[in-house]
Amino acid sequence: MITVAEAKSIIRNNITPLAAINVSLAQAAGHILAADVYASCDIPAFRQSSMDGYALKFEEELKELTITGEMAAGAPAKSTLNAGETHRIFTGAPLPEGADTVIMQEKVTLENGKILLQDPNLKKGLNAREKGSEIAAGDLAMSKGNLLTPAAIGFLAGIGVTELTVFPMPKVAIIVTGKELQKPGLPLNFGQVYESNSYSLTAALKNEGISEITVFEADDELDILTNILNEALATADVVLLTGGVSVGDYDFVIEASQQCSIEQLFHKVKQKPGKPLYFGRKEQKLVFGLPGNPSSVLSCYYNYVLPSLKQLSQKETTVIELIARLAVAYQKAKGLTYFLKGSYKDGKATPLTAQDSYRLSSFAQANCLISLPEEEESFEENQSVTILLLPN
Repeated sequence: MITVAEAKSIIRNNITPLAAINVSLAQAAGHILAADVYASCDIPAFRQSSMDGYALKFEEELKELTITGEMAAGAPAKSTLNAGETHRIFTGAPLPEGADTVIMQEKVTLENGKILLQDPNLKKGLNAREKGSEIAAGDLAMSKGNLLTPAAIGFLAGIGVTELTVFPMPKVAIIVTGKELQKPGLPLNFGQVYESNSYSLTAALKNEGISEITVFEADDELDILTNILNEALATADVVLLTGGVSVGDYDFVIEASQQCSIEQLFHKVKQKPGKPLYFGRKEQKLVFGLPGNPSSVLSCYYNYVLPSLKQLSQKETTVIELIARLAVAYQKAKGLTYFLKGSYKDGKATPLTAQDSYRLSSFAQANCLISLPEEEESFEENQSVTILLLPN
């Protein structure tokens, strides 16, 4: 068996980020930008009003102007102001030629087709957006490596971008093994349990913006599992198997992986839960063999799988590590790193009840995993420990 630190290092050093792809702007949200984006034109492309009001050419002693036109947003033609004139103008509309300032409509008095200016704070250029004030043609709009947030997508749309080069989200296959598993909603026969791992993993993946997820079901038979594993490897970047990674008579994940020419990088980690964890690679594709117990699956997912998915798409992990104070004393066995389902609040981490690996009720309430190192047995109240804050 290897340590948790060794397992994480092996995984981290055996991941090659996915090759960049071109996608439409509408499909780019949540991805990491893989190439710099430059503005193709000035934005705004013309001098533009930021208010509803009246466009004018600023002069210090100006008091009265005659209304000779109107400019609305989207006006198809230019207009020109002559001396002593103003145009009614609306937010987003182009300024007439000769105009450099907009006075708010609330700051004028309208009389007989003329306006009387009543803004003592009026200055040249007020309420007028200059051409290229958002960005000038040829300027760097967004650098490679930026996360494409909703605001980033809106900004890029606003400068006319329609396509981007991004790092893709990985395609994931989930293979659920076990003859004893029954679908939720169907009656349980003797010896059966409801299958939950594919549901929790799919939900966790979707929570990270991963949408290309395929779920397979495999009986505890070597030939069936081998065929399904080959099928999954044909399309997925990452394969997650649940169950069948121990050494029992019906545990075929290791043997099936060998038959599929997957390079085993480790099997078994000094941890609880999730000791039988398996990790392998076939070319650039990653294969994780997760224990079958539901809490073990999620504990391994947050510790190992999720950081790998982020590394593939060049995104920062959403599992945050920090130091907290242990709310109560705790005893554990030496030689294993424990990951306890916990509740973190106000700097303190409290281990929850029902820590057994088959029980998800406590995981459903947890907002962190409390990491207790393998070499220690006794932990005192208020002792500093490392926790992993779980994504919402």
